[in-house]
Amino acid sequence: MALHFELVTPEKLVRSQDVHMVVVPGTEGDFGVLQGHAAMMSTIRDGAVSVYATATAQPEIITIKGGFAEVNANGLTILAEAVA
Repeated sequence: MALHFELVTPEKLVRSQDVHMVVVPGTEGDFGVLQGHAAMMSTIRDGAVSVYATATAQPEIITIKGGFAEVNANGLTILAEAVA
């Protein structure tokens, strides 16, 4: 099973794909999200989002500026102020 991941800015949908795991730069510390993660919301700080397409893949790094992350039954959505 895969985690559905979406990255959105005020201007556009930047990414929408199924992945293995995403590591998010939360304001209280980095956290990883896999399929089946408990529902939660967090503010996020400026930093790097690491997107793992598969369990053995090297992460794709996406630099973001602040925002919010929401994990629910549908997957992970990051609402970022901007993507560098």
